[in-house]
Order: sequence, then C-alpha cells, then structure tokens
Amino acid sequence: MYFFITQLSICDLLVTADIVPTLLHTVLYAGSSITLIGCITQYSVFAISESSECLLLSLMSYDRYVAICIPLHYHSIMNHNFCITSVSVIWLVAFTISLINIICIYSFYFCGPHVIDHFYCDYEPIVQLSCSDTTIIEEINLILGFLVVTGPFIVILMSYVYIVTTILKIPSNTGRHKAFSTCSSHVIVVSLFYGTIIIVYMFPTAGQSLTLRKILSLMYTVLTPLLNPIIYTLRNKDLKEAFHKLNLFF
Repeated sequence: MYFFITQLSICDLLVTADIVPTLLHTVLYAGSSITLIGCITQYSVFAISESSECLLLSLMSYDRYVAICIPLHYHSIMNHNFCITSVSVIWLVAFTISLINIICIYSFYFCGPHVIDHFYCDYEPIVQLSCSDTTIIEEINLILGFLVVTGPFIVILMSYVYIVTTILKIPSNTGRHKAFSTCSSHVIVVSLFYGTIIIVYMFPTAGQSLTLRKILSLMYTVLTPLLNPIIYTLRNKDLKEAFHKLNLFF
C-alpha cells in the first residue's frame, strides 16, 4: 500500500507542478502566453500523470480487495515483483498514450486564432483550435480514454462490490467499522476523480459549457491532489505514530 501511495504522490506532484503555475498566472494576470512546444510539453506531463493516476487507483482498489477479501493470500499475491512490474506497466502505458496524443497534435494544422479558453493546455481545447479534420483522431482519443478511464473505473466498482459484500459478513461491529474506514476515504477520492474525468472526457462536449468544463477540471487537477495527502497520510494511523516518534526524537 505504501509503495502505491508513493507512486500516487509522484502523479500528484507532477500534475500540480505542471498545472498550478499556469493557473495562478492566468488568474492573477487575466491570461497567460505559452509557445506551441510549451503547450505540448504541459499537456504531455498532464496526460502521463493523470493516465498513471487512473490506472494506479484501480491497482490500489485491487490491493484493498486482496487485503480484505483474501487476507491470508495478501503477501503472496501483492509481493515485491508484482508491485514493481504493475507500476512499471502503468507508467509505460501512460507514456505510450501521451506519445500517441502528441503525435496527433503535431499532425494538426493551426490557422488561428491561437487562444485557448482554458487555464492549461488540454487536449480538447487544442483540438478546437485546429483547422484540420480531427474526426478520426477524436475517435482514437475516445478509445484511449475508455481504456484508461472507464476500464479502470469498472475494475474499481467490481472490487468494491466484493469488498462491501465481505465487510457485511464480518460478525463484529468493530471489524466492520475498521474495514469501512479503511476504504471509505479511497472511495470518496475515486468518485470525485473519476466522476469529473468521465464527464469531461467521455461525454460529448456540445452539451457542456466552457465554464462547467473548467470547474470540473479543477476537481482532478487541483482538488484531488490536495485531498490525497490528507486522506492517505494524515488519516493513516501508522504515519501518525511515525510523526509522533519523530517529534519525540527531536
């Protein structure tokens, strides 16, 4: 679990360092300028970090499933090799998806205006600036979005169906409360993260206002990275004890 939390922290640090400076500059100065290379670089870092987080959250839900539903097999299933291999595959898949999107963006022809009505360089606002026919590319992006967003979300739902079923079978109230407290925080963040991403990327944009899309984008670019450290560290009993020992040491 702690190994996966470190990977989640890396994703949050990447997306925060990538998005927040541009967001603050746009808010403070009512706009910001960026080169095409800078825009593509910003989007590539965003795509890698968010794709990795989508896949990583599904892996963390599987980790909770094994820990609660089949605890006696936990150490044999979630061993060191499995953790390293699964995380490596996640980062490789995220990099590949980002590379495909970057190649698609480079194939666009931009004839103006060169103004992105957003607080960072996202795929859809860039596509809207293109004068090229982007029908096929948008279909490819929709397929990739299904694999990275909808697929992991289904895995998470299935995992938590089994988890809730197992928790309800626990005879003691203390045991049920402990199991629910372990998973409830993860469910809250997952629902917020996937819910906003699915609305923004998997539904047609015609029925959405630009203001709504910006607000929803804030949820998974700013709010979720803010909540993750609170939920996974400040509420974690082991980390609280470690900080307490550290304070006593100093």
